Amino acid sequence: MSIVEMKVPVIGESINEVTLSRWLVADGEFVELDQSICEFESDKATLEFPAEASGKLIHVAAPGADLEIGALVARIDTSVTSNGSGGSKPETPATKEKKEELPAKEVPASSGSSYASGHPSPAAAKILKENDIKPAVVEGSGRDGRITKEDAQKAAEAKKSAPTEKPVPKPEALAPKVATAAFSREEERKKMSRMRRTIAKRLVSAKNETAMLTTFNEIDMSAVMALRSKYNERFEKKYGIKIGFMSLFAKAVAKALLEMPDVNAMLDDQEIVYHNYVDISIAISTPNGLVVPPVRNVESMSLAEFEFALKDLSGKARSGSLSLEEMSGGTFTITNGGIFGSLMSTPIINEPQSAILGMHAIKERPVAVNGQVEIRPMMYVALSYDHRIIDGSTSVTFLVRVKEFLEDPVAMLLDI
Repeated sequence: MSIVEMKVPVIGESINEVTLSRWLVADGEFVELDQSICEFESDKATLEFPAEASGKLIHVAAPGADLEIGALVARIDTSVTSNGSGGSKPETPATKEKKEELPAKEVPASSGSSYASGHPSPAAAKILKENDIKPAVVEGSGRDGRITKEDAQKAAEAKKSAPTEKPVPKPEALAPKVATAAFSREEERKKMSRMRRTIAKRLVSAKNETAMLTTFNEIDMSAVMALRSKYNERFEKKYGIKIGFMSLFAKAVAKALLEMPDVNAMLDDQEIVYHNYVDISIAISTPNGLVVPPVRNVESMSLAEFEFALKDLSGKARSGSLSLEEMSGGTFTITNGGIFGSLMSTPIINEPQSAILGMHAIKERPVAVNGQVEIRPMMYVALSYDHRIIDGSTSVTFLVRVKEFLEDPVAMLLDI
């Protein structure tokens, strides 16, 4: 017997442990070289683990287990090249189902045809299967009684037009239903996913390790909404994508960050690291939790370039296919609670960054404009920042600058 041991590989410098989220190949099944056998959930992403050899897979770790780098996950018996009889590979449920879905092979009909009376053609077999009709109940009009495509279509149409019989209720179904007991005391325990544990740890760390404060303001979104309404159709026709609120906010934030580099900086021990570029991490909600992949060099991007970059990251985030590199970095974060209906909140800093901007829902409110009360689409915005390196005056000025850019987006885009 020749055994290959499958161990948790080195995934990244900062990752010391992963969770085996699920097996992709059952215990005892045959696997091919490089076939994905399981999924690991790290602090930042979900990764597939490929087989290092072909053979019989033997599970060692259980789903949900936390495994250190180098821990044994599975073994592969390379002496097994089939189901043990030296023949072909064992048939898995997936391959069996796929094989059963294949239509019968077309064979020229003749007086000595091997087809039994009522055998359907491949096209007919497909139609009969889709409509759950047994070939035995269909009269074939083809040679030797073969069921043709037309025969199958007629049978399918007849089934659809036939009156459906109402099922006779079972005696127990007629019995009065017993209402569930009020004031239920049932409980359920479920282990936190690795991503959720990491999120919790980082949020508590940000709360405890930074001197976090939050400043608020509000933005009149009239000009932004007018710009999108006027140019979105032409923009989409040229670039194939619409102008989103996030791209305009990112552009305003990038310009303000270059004017106030303290907000774009971060602490590294006793030093402050300043960045002459803007990598904005965008908070994206996924089934497994919140992820914040950065869009890099936003200061140099057009609106269309940002929209496509964000679309790509969002798609990968929700499908769980973000790479570790795509999850790393960022000098500032934007989170939009408004898409869930949040009117106001206090976002928590995404360490080691020093500030985060929270967007919220746009609501029509009465506001004073040139001495008159008008109804305007307004959005509350919040800037949480680390007071250790960002002064209160800097944070307030930064948020006011973002407000000014967005309330006159044409001037912002024209750099005037």
